[in-house]
Amino acid sequence: MVSAALLSLVAVGCLVAMALLHRAKWPSRGPYTAVITWQALGLAWGVSTIGALLAFGLSSYRLGAAGGLLALATDIVTGRLVLAELAQGVQGVLHLLAVVLAAVLTLVLFYGLVSSFVHVVRVRRRHHDLLELVARDHPDVPGARVIEHPAAAAYCLPGVLRSQVVISEGALAVLDNRELAAVLAHEHAHLRERHDLVLLPFSSLKRAFPRVRLVRTYYETVALLIEMCADDQARRTSSSRELAMALLRFGAAGPAPVPAGAMAAVPAGAMAAVKEAEPGVVRRVNRLLRPDDELSYHAGAVIMGASAFLLASVTCLWHITI
Repeated sequence: MVSAALLSLVAVGCLVAMALLHRAKWPSRGPYTAVITWQALGLAWGVSTIGALLAFGLSSYRLGAAGGLLALATDIVTGRLVLAELAQGVQGVLHLLAVVLAAVLTLVLFYGLVSSFVHVVRVRRRHHDLLELVARDHPDVPGARVIEHPAAAAYCLPGVLRSQVVISEGALAVLDNRELAAVLAHEHAHLRERHDLVLLPFSSLKRAFPRVRLVRTYYETVALLIEMCADDQARRTSSSRELAMALLRFGAAGPAPVPAGAMAAVPAGAMAAVKEAEPGVVRRVNRLLRPDDELSYHAGAVIMGASAFLLASVTCLWHITI
């Protein structure tokens, strides 16, 4: 029961830490560190919540979450009526309910991850095939395909064997050469660092809990941080002002449709209603034109160490037998 209480405390602590991280100012100074912190908190929350339910539901084994789960699996394979024994009495019903909830939560999270991956792969495959028909190479846009569309759009389609950067004729019309180079560097950063895989766990959570507004809010926060990571990579070859001007030109040109599974330089609708919607592009532009001091190495090391310690602690708590 001690392990169940400790794991529950960790799960609640992760939720509190997520709320604080969402409101914190430092993530824009160190987006890479912030993204890893979000990943650690999300993973720790899921593992600790499932572990707490299992540790409570299988407390009769006195083996902790991991040992109790293994013992339960062994007893089911050998044909023992463990579930019937667990359901004896009010406390037994609560134990059985906790095990069922742990199984349901695990299946929901697994379903969200698998279904998101399959959906994205299918959509990207169809769009890749479509680009073979409608997109063309352009001498002024090396490493990208150009589509004839009046709206300003630039996005990338990640893939294992065929990754592509796509830009529209409308974008070519509003960007000068330096701004275009900055946008292309931003998109190539997404492909090179596989930001789509970084975002996949959060998109799977959004798919698993589509009606939970908090999950959607945290997904958008991480997505913005990933865009900042790509901005930082683009600044290595282009100036911050050129990239900021490109983002503003995209916003001024109006929202452009972006296919599902793609990562766009400016998501559709990101510039609309700054006071009502999340001003993600505005925050990126302000960050580029008026950059704060980067997160110090020591602060980043402390945060990364705390994230690793959190995951290690959750793993150890799964094996506590008291």
